[in-house]
Amino acid sequence: MTEIATNQPSTSNTVDYDIESTVLSRYQEGARQQQPSLCCPTEYEGNYTEILPEEIIAKDYGCGDPTRYVNEGETVVDLGSGAGKNCYILAQKVGESGKIIGVDFNDEMLTLARKYQGEMAGKLGYGNTEFIKGKIQDLKLPLDKLQRWLQGNPVTSVDNIGEYEAECDRLRQQEPLIAESSVDVVISNCVLNLVRPQDKKQLFGEIFRVLKRGGRAVISDIVCDEDPTPKIMNDPDMWSGCIAGAFREDLFLKMFEDAGFYGVEILKREETPWQVIDGVEFRSMTVRAYKGKEGICLERKQSVVYKGPWKQVIDDDGHVFCRGERMAVCDKTYNIMTSCCSPYSQDIIGIPPYENIPLEEAELFNCKTKAVRHARESKGSEYKGSETSSDDCCTPGDCC
Repeated sequence: MTEIATNQPSTSNTVDYDIESTVLSRYQEGARQQQPSLCCPTEYEGNYTEILPEEIIAKDYGCGDPTRYVNEGETVVDLGSGAGKNCYILAQKVGESGKIIGVDFNDEMLTLARKYQGEMAGKLGYGNTEFIKGKIQDLKLPLDKLQRWLQGNPVTSVDNIGEYEAECDRLRQQEPLIAESSVDVVISNCVLNLVRPQDKKQLFGEIFRVLKRGGRAVISDIVCDEDPTPKIMNDPDMWSGCIAGAFREDLFLKMFEDAGFYGVEILKREETPWQVIDGVEFRSMTVRAYKGKEGICLERKQSVVYKGPWKQVIDDDGHVFCRGERMAVCDKTYNIMTSCCSPYSQDIIGIPPYENIPLEEAELFNCKTKAVRHARESKGSEYKGSETSSDDCCTPGDCC
């Protein structure tokens, strides 16, 4: 669980320490000797930790268990993989057909994680883990390849900076650390808070970029119930201790939403705070979010019924679903709502069309218009089509 953080502006706009070196130093020490203060009490699902080397368990730091939401055969990226505990748990869960990629910036943690790859492969009967060096907010840049380039092309003057930047751009485009739309799940365990504030938007964008359509992020991290005080923000130990960079609870979810995710949900929120400092509560929270709502809307005569119990709900695209109503939806929304892996499927009844309309023959569907499909249309009876709802129908506070 190691990633670099740098100075976050405080209300006084002054800091008297280098946050980046403070965080890196603390987690380098954490690779050498156990640091109990860096982790929250966490229970992991099943008995997956039983075959892990004791050193891995002792020197890996987290605040939740995102591994329990991963399935067999999936390709998973662990951001800030540290000593590799989550990766080696997942290696058992995804099986021989799956793949685990741990990303970390700390060479000492990477060395520790790689140390046990052969032993773990022997225990499992297969090897499916890889540990690579990178910054989690820049998953395009392969730092080991960049380091090798620097050894032959040292930056010794301002004139060399342009060559260095050009090589960084070339590597990101031609040899990315993790390719776009290449993984099923991205997890992280108490690491995102260590990324500097000005890079957090890019961080969530990178998580979104590497996921396949239909993929998901499962992130356990430290959140706070209100903004940290200036005293907290200016304490280097609180930065490296997963406190100063904690997300405010509501803004944590909004970061996923702003990056383009849908179905954002809190899977677990610890009732008891991990720490209370200056009256601010810090606790662990695990969030899941999905990629795949982008794309055109096509009319294939599908509809969905929201079961309840709420009178109405609104999805991440602004569609309003009224309890018990046959709402006309496009093909994309229908699939999102009814897929077996969908976060909505337990609350939605999907009503397929009476006759399949091939995608290449489907017309565009106006998702901005609220429409209710008549039962006759679903049954194939002669009917003029979906009825567009009035402006007052199926709007918040006034359901059909």
